[in-house]
Amino acid sequence: MTNGTSSGPSAPLSASLTEGPDAPYIHAEDLFKIYKSDELEVVALRGLDLRVARGEMMAIVGASGSGKSTLLNILAGLDQPSAGRITVGHRNLLTVTAEDLVEYRRREVGFVWQQTGRNLIPYLTAEENVTVPMALDGRSAKQARDRARQLLEQVGLIEERRRRPTELSGGQQQRVAIAVALANNPPLLLADEPTGELDSATADEVFRVMTDLNRDTGVTVVIVTHDREITRRVDRVVAMRDGRTSTEIVRRAAFARGQQFAADEYAVVDRSGRLQIPREYLDELDIGRRARVTMADGRVEVRPEDGADGDRKESR
Repeated sequence: MTNGTSSGPSAPLSASLTEGPDAPYIHAEDLFKIYKSDELEVVALRGLDLRVARGEMMAIVGASGSGKSTLLNILAGLDQPSAGRITVGHRNLLTVTAEDLVEYRRREVGFVWQQTGRNLIPYLTAEENVTVPMALDGRSAKQARDRARQLLEQVGLIEERRRRPTELSGGQQQRVAIAVALANNPPLLLADEPTGELDSATADEVFRVMTDLNRDTGVTVVIVTHDREITRRVDRVVAMRDGRTSTEIVRRAAFARGQQFAADEYAVVDRSGRLQIPREYLDELDIGRRARVTMADGRVEVRPEDGADGDRKESR
């Protein structure tokens, strides 16, 4: 994770965001999003940093109000950030024109909503739903039909292609929605709580489809969810708190004591050296406004400030 100094929307894109063979596909640095009304100002993102590799399948978790849905809307081209830097591929989402944003949403990103009713047109069949994005992009009827059937085969619903959404289960509707999102072969698939309305077994089925598509097509997948069980379904989970990334959970092969995978959790450190310490740790150690930070034996230690009870309690 990296972090640069905040800059306004007209700031030039730094070389670190766009150059080098190992440059991330999604790269956010010091990203802010501020919503303003006549009497209220809400800071939804507060200097967020995020890197996502091309072809990765990862998840973003966090409580309501943490900023995860705001981030997803920015990545989808449905909203634009207030300041900072963010690129998807070579496209700068901070300075993109309205015309380019339409092209981006049509061809470079697919989106799956939690509510199945937002993903599908109720009076069209599954196959017809999948053809709609291609028709809007100028594909011929035959091209759209062939591509729709290929996608429905990939999500395991070719036999249900003539059914309307009301004739499909919730899990089947979400699998059709994934096919719709991938109709124009975008390199990025975003999913906002895609299994929020599904039971555990059906959710596993939907995640299996996304995992298979990620592996077989190389599409980059970013999932936003409240569900901490996501750690057993993807290799990396980024947790958000107060508009920033706070921790990462990385799954690795274990093959020990009968387990195939284990998960390591890391605190995120930005370029300025800022570290988000989990709230439960701060509460356990009674750390408030200030803490002692020392380095010894190759370790950095964070300890309560001696004799500062008053400051700690005041900061709560």
